[in-house]
Amino acid sequence: MASLGVEAEQEPLLGHSISGSREWDIIETEEHYKSRWRSIRILYLTMFLSSVGFSIVIMSIWPYLQKIDQTADASFLGWVIASFSLGQMVASPIFGLWSNYRPRKEPLTVSIFISVAANCLYAYVQVPASHNKYYMLVARGLVGFGAGNVAVIRSYIAGATSLQERTSSMANTSACQALGFILGPVFQTCFALIGEKGVTWDTIKLQINMYTAPVLLGAFLGILNIILILAVLREHRVDDSGRQCKSINFEEASTDEVQVPQGNIDQVAVMATNVLFFVILFIFALFETIVTPLTMDMYAWTREQAVLYDGIILAALGVEAVIIFMGIKLLSKKVGERAILLGGLIVVWVGFFILLPWGHQFPKIQWEDLHNNSIPNTTFGEIIVTLWKIPRDHNEGPTGCPVEQAWCLYTPMIHLAQFLTSAVLIGIGYPSCNVMSYTLYSKILGPKPQGIYMGWLTASGSAARILGPVFISQVYAAWGPRWAFSLVCGMVVLTITLLGVVYRRLIAFSVRHGRIQE
Repeated sequence: MASLGVEAEQEPLLGHSISGSREWDIIETEEHYKSRWRSIRILYLTMFLSSVGFSIVIMSIWPYLQKIDQTADASFLGWVIASFSLGQMVASPIFGLWSNYRPRKEPLTVSIFISVAANCLYAYVQVPASHNKYYMLVARGLVGFGAGNVAVIRSYIAGATSLQERTSSMANTSACQALGFILGPVFQTCFALIGEKGVTWDTIKLQINMYTAPVLLGAFLGILNIILILAVLREHRVDDSGRQCKSINFEEASTDEVQVPQGNIDQVAVMATNVLFFVILFIFALFETIVTPLTMDMYAWTREQAVLYDGIILAALGVEAVIIFMGIKLLSKKVGERAILLGGLIVVWVGFFILLPWGHQFPKIQWEDLHNNSIPNTTFGEIIVTLWKIPRDHNEGPTGCPVEQAWCLYTPMIHLAQFLTSAVLIGIGYPSCNVMSYTLYSKILGPKPQGIYMGWLTASGSAARILGPVFISQVYAAWGPRWAFSLVCGMVVLTITLLGVVYRRLIAFSVRHGRIQE
């Protein structure tokens, strides 16, 4: 993980000097420079482990829930999955505010400890005699609450990097997050070799099996993460030009430090960026939600085929995102963050426009009087865990677009080439917009403590991940893909319009106040 920061670390700390300006006279000491980047790398690792904590149990939640509580149904599974985002949405502003006034070690350590405790609770949810499903709900909600430290991580990195380093560092952060989401299910697959029975430690009533081993690993990595934070992380804050600054949560004073520059934050730009970030995550959340229902309806895939093929597609998009994050670091130096954000939104719009049904070929109709095999009210996690619900015989039942969805009778099918092309384009546009939105956000806020602002940004993203699946499931089931994707295209057009209106305001704090030339 440390290698991800090397490129940013090798960039010059100070840009071209401004004639007559004394702001560029102070050079960062080598000791401070190394300490600052060690701390940033620890937070890359923390972001990675936070993502792994979410995804490492996604594939096993449903069978584990069925095993511990027979009263749990698929709708309760939805609440268990959503509890992570709900917990993160609540916690992000709290930890962000905390980090503004105290050393960042405190909220980071407490949040990770909460995640460790929640993982241990998850490993013991089978022990109580009743209400086991509610213990699992609480455990996953607390894991999400601990993941609210994402706001602290982004705030720290924003405050510990100069403008020249910011985009690269934020891209590294996003790449670590994406890697965590990709590798979590891989770790879970490895633990499947332990089996459902596993071994039991009778003294402490702990069962170590394919369901509990992943969270126990997560708890161990969390403890290791806490040790690294306490041992390595130091408080660092630099202004937009890279000079060390004083702040209320700074641990040590230095004669080379300068006061944080004064000036008002552009609240219009702040609100607009929050809206942009919400829409970006909202759109991707609804896309990953609708992938399985769409492919089952359009291509008459069985549940097993849909889970396998769509899992491969979404995993490929994750790899694509990591590549995009790395490429953005180079591209942003040539065209700037605002242009990349605009370009990303346009690519996303093209991707959803391609998804609109055209032509005269219609999907296969499922005439049997059965409930739709699609999963319209699911998130990506639920789509993956449905693999465990598949019967192991070959009687998959009828496939195709269910006749109870009236639009199946008159809506043309979306060809596989359309879908794959759209997925590739959305896989390019989404990561570009994602990293650029909160990179711009951090620059707009400037060198002042950003904890609470980053908390609201993270909370808006969590809300988007909850509301996106609800929106698309209702519209898709009632009106079909033509209306669903037309509305998404309209939403993206409105978002591009908003970006155009505030485009000139999305500039760095120091540029806005004339301290640095853009």
